[in-house]
Amino acid sequence: MEASKIRPVGTDTRLRHGRVSLALSFFVQGVVFALVVTRIPAIQDRYGISDALLPAFLAAVPILAGAGSVLTGKIVARVRPSIVLRWAQPLLLFALLGVGVGDQLWQLAVALCAFGLSGGALDASMNMLGVRLQRAYGRSIMLGFHATYSLGGIAGASLAWAGAHWDLSLLVSYLPVVVVLLPAVLIGSRWSTDADSEKPDPVRTGKPEGSSVTFKALLPLCLIMTFAYIGDSTVSNWSAKYLQDILGSSDELATLPYNAYMVTTLIGRAAGDFGVRRFGPVAVVRFGAVLAAAGFAVVAMAPGPWVGILGFAILGFGLCVVVPQCFAAAGRLFPHASDTAVARLNISNYVGFLIGSPLVGALGDVWSYRGAMLVPMLMILVTLVYARSFADGSARYGGVHDRSRAADVG
Repeated sequence: MEASKIRPVGTDTRLRHGRVSLALSFFVQGVVFALVVTRIPAIQDRYGISDALLPAFLAAVPILAGAGSVLTGKIVARVRPSIVLRWAQPLLLFALLGVGVGDQLWQLAVALCAFGLSGGALDASMNMLGVRLQRAYGRSIMLGFHATYSLGGIAGASLAWAGAHWDLSLLVSYLPVVVVLLPAVLIGSRWSTDADSEKPDPVRTGKPEGSSVTFKALLPLCLIMTFAYIGDSTVSNWSAKYLQDILGSSDELATLPYNAYMVTTLIGRAAGDFGVRRFGPVAVVRFGAVLAAAGFAVVAMAPGPWVGILGFAILGFGLCVVVPQCFAAAGRLFPHASDTAVARLNISNYVGFLIGSPLVGALGDVWSYRGAMLVPMLMILVTLVYARSFADGSARYGGVHDRSRAADVG
C-alpha cells in the first residue's frame, strides 16, 4: 500500500471538519471587512472625521494589518496557526463592535488598531491553514476558501446597504452580526486543524527539511500579489466614481460595478479549483491575468456605464484566481517553511491596498481616469512574466500521486 494512503483513524474526518471550519473563518472575515469599508461615510459622520484626516485613518488599518501579519509569522514559530486564528476571530468581531459603540476619535483609533492587528493575524493564519490543508488533500482547494470570503463580502455589503437604507446606527447594524457570528466562530474554531500529520515529502519537493524563506525566491509572488491588490483596490475605491463621473451613470447605477465585480469573483473562485486540477495553476493564473487585463481595457474604453459594468465584471472573473494561487505557490515553494512564507507574502496584500487608491487618484487628476485604468492593467500583465512561479513541480497539478491521496480525503 502507498505511504500516502496510510492514515491514522479519523484523519480524513478531521481534515473535512478543518476545511469547513476554515471556510467559515474566511466567510466571517469577508462579512466584517465589508461592513467596515462600505460604511466609511457613516463612520466619518459619527466621529466627525474631516476629509483631510480620513486618509490617515484609512491608511492606518492596512499598515497595522501588515504588522499583524508579520507578528503572526513570528508567533507561529512557537504556537500553531489554528491557535492564532482562534484568538484573532473574536478580537476582530469585538473590534467591529467597538467601531459602532464609540463616539470619540480616540475610541475609533483604538477600535481600528485592534481591527487592523487582528485582521492581519486572521488573514495570515487562515492562509497558513489553507496552504496546509491543500497540501494534506493533495489537490487544489485554496480557491474555494477565498470563494467563501467573497460570499461573506457580498453578505456584509448587503447588510451594510440595509443599514444605510433604513438609516440604522452603526451599533444597531453591527451588534446583531457580532451576536450571531461570535458563537459561530467560537464553536467552529474547535474543529480547525493544522493538518500536522500531512508533512510534505522532501523527495517530491526537492527541498531539504528546514529550508528557509528567501526574499529573492519569494519576490515574484510578492510583486504579483501587490499588483493584484492594486487592481482590487482600484475597483473598490474608484469604480463608483468612474462610472458616475466619467461614464455619466446615475447614483444608483454607480453602485453596480463593485457588486458585479464581487459576484464574478465569487463565481470564478468557486469554479477555480476545478480549473487548477484540470489545467494546472500556471495555465489558470495566465488565463486569469489576461482576462483581468481585458477587463481593465474594456473599462478604459467603455462608451457608457453598462459597458463599464461589464468590464468590471470581466475583471473580477480574471483577477479572482491570482491571490489564492499566490498563497498556494508560496506553500509549494517553501514546503517546510510555508507559514513564514505566507506571513511574509501577505504583507504584499496591504502594500497593494495602500498604493492602489492614491495611485489611480493621482493619475486621474494629472492625466485622465481612463488612462489611469490602463496602469493597473499593465501591472496585472506582469503576472505573465512570472507565471512559472506558480508551477507545482509536477507535470500537472493533481497528478497520479496526488489523486490517490485526494481520493482518500474526499
